[in-house]
Amino acid sequence: MTELKVQTPIEDFDWDAFEKGETAGSKNREEVMKTYDETLKTAKDNEIVTGVIKAVTKRDVRVDIGMKSDAIISISEFRYNPDLKVGDEVEVLVETLEDKNGQLRLSHKKACQTRSWDRVNSALENDEVIKGYVKSRTKGGMIVDIFGIEAFLPGSQIDVRPIRDYDVFVDKTMEFKVVKINQEFKNVVVSHKALIEAELEAQKKEIISRLEKGQVLEGKVKNITPYGVFVDLGGVDGLIHITDLSWGRVNDPREVVELDQDIKVAIIDFDDEKKRIALGLKQLMPHPWDSLDENIKVGDHIKGKVVVMTDYGAFVEVQPGVEGLIHVSEMSWSQHLRSAQDFLKVGDDVEAVVLTLDRDERKMSLGIKQLKNDPWENIEQKYAIGSQHTAKVRNFTNFGVFVEIEEGVDGLIHISDLSWTKKIKHPSEFTAIGNNIEVQVLEIDKENRRLSLGHKQLEENPWDVFETIFTVGSIHKGKITEMMDKGAVIALDHGVEGFATPKHLVKEDGSQAKLGEELDFKVIEFNKGTKRIILSHSRIAEDANKPEGIRPAKNVKKGHKEAETVQTPSIEKTTLGDLGALQALKEKMQADESK
Repeated sequence: MTELKVQTPIEDFDWDAFEKGETAGSKNREEVMKTYDETLKTAKDNEIVTGVIKAVTKRDVRVDIGMKSDAIISISEFRYNPDLKVGDEVEVLVETLEDKNGQLRLSHKKACQTRSWDRVNSALENDEVIKGYVKSRTKGGMIVDIFGIEAFLPGSQIDVRPIRDYDVFVDKTMEFKVVKINQEFKNVVVSHKALIEAELEAQKKEIISRLEKGQVLEGKVKNITPYGVFVDLGGVDGLIHITDLSWGRVNDPREVVELDQDIKVAIIDFDDEKKRIALGLKQLMPHPWDSLDENIKVGDHIKGKVVVMTDYGAFVEVQPGVEGLIHVSEMSWSQHLRSAQDFLKVGDDVEAVVLTLDRDERKMSLGIKQLKNDPWENIEQKYAIGSQHTAKVRNFTNFGVFVEIEEGVDGLIHISDLSWTKKIKHPSEFTAIGNNIEVQVLEIDKENRRLSLGHKQLEENPWDVFETIFTVGSIHKGKITEMMDKGAVIALDHGVEGFATPKHLVKEDGSQAKLGEELDFKVIEFNKGTKRIILSHSRIAEDANKPEGIRPAKNVKKGHKEAETVQTPSIEKTTLGDLGALQALKEKMQADESK
């Protein structure tokens, strides 16, 4: 506010002369005007000064700030001053000393806003506690009047406890702290919770300093979450984890407690630095294992309800708070382990056998497959060697087929025991997973719970017959079905295949036999044990051109001395003398044929 300078009046001032424009006394007109100007206050645009109310009407207020003229301000700017009267001093903002009409313009409202904004900024800088009036509720919180400025009070900043009814705070005057100001948008955020937290901080330190593990306290349920319950212990909060609400399984904490409920809790643990307190409710109740029937022992049958399912097993509650685990391996005698969900589901009532029981560790394992007889107990009688059965194909390997005759009884069919005649490279060529297949039991391995099975053994071994048909030296029609570097596969009658090396595929004209050709082939080797037949096309022509005395006899079984004798000349090295004799013999035979 500009200080008013008081001037001494002129004693001999001649007002009549002054009105006529004449010199007043000994002073000239300029001196008189200077004296008058000095009696006026000085002010600047946008400056806040103090004025005096000269008049009040229903529409406006006339304010004197010591300038040459007064200013007229709308009465609406003084709505927060219901008792305004002539002579009152008020703060106003000088908007302009002289507008286009030559009038002085003042604003009481803008002066209040400017002063309020300065006070709000000062409150934030100095961490002051200020009072505000809660005007109304809005989305997410409340609107608070602070020094005439509308500030926002978030719902989370009303109290340390969650507020469910905001309306109870409307029209109340409360204390706040300014926590945030947006200078650009002139937004102010205040908090009442910050005041409470400051008070509670001291209380927390005192309460925590007196805590002891195992101590029992009373509290009120403050909040319920999916993972636990927060309890107000009188200025400090503690958490009851969902697993500490009850000795039994709890899916929702609301099954055990409700909001604002008064409960007793036990101190499980606490952290002085982080001020975290772990509480327990179940710890105040006897452990259910202590009430488990003392007569229950391993081997007994027990009933319960499935409460939790996992891939590896099912947890069964046999009485509230007492559970046993049925591992998936104890659900079926089958060695093909599947997910536990294939056997049981939550809510199932089951009967099981107690497999292990440890009362000290409070653990129990159960089994349901034990309710049925172990199929391997009398395996020798039920699946005797040589007996025939129908099995289901379960899996393949490169060396055979795994099948299941019944649940828990598995066996392997080796790839060599699938067929007498077909050369199978992979079992998938012969059957498919899920198919039924007839088998014969070949061996029993009770210790490893595995059977050796055969499929081809259900039929007579055709190689006993083939041995009499495909004798060494016999000639048969064959078709080349596969060519490879080491030779060719030849398809013979009766579904039998033979093999011929490249040198045995040379035709009489010197060309090489090709894929798909159908030719005569001579059996040069037959092995029933390995199911191998070695053939030759070129040997037919070679043997036909040999002298009678060294031609191999036909239809002589391999293994006889005669067969070995006649084959020997074909594998001995030929000398130059032999070639000459053979050439002479060939020429003689050709001459005889021409005659």
